[in-house]
Amino acid sequence: MNMNDIKIKMTHLESQTDELLGLCQRLSEENAHLRKQLNSMTAERAGMVELKEQARNHVEGMITRLRSMENV
Repeated sequence: MNMNDIKIKMTHLESQTDELLGLCQRLSEENAHLRKQLNSMTAERAGMVELKEQARNHVEGMITRLRSMENV
C-alpha cells in the first residue's frame, strides 16, 4: 500500500467520522426535543386528568342534588 492509498483511506475515514459525529449531534438534538415534548404532554395529561376529576365531581354533585329534590 503506497502513501497515496493511505491518504485516500484516511480522508475517507475522516469523512465517515464527520458523518457519524453529525448524526450523533442530530440524534442528540432530536432526543432532547422528544424529551421536551414528552414532558409537555405529560403535564398536559395531568391537567386533563384533573379537569376530568373536577367534571366528575361536579356531575356527581348535580346527581345528588337532583335525587334529593326527588325525595322532597
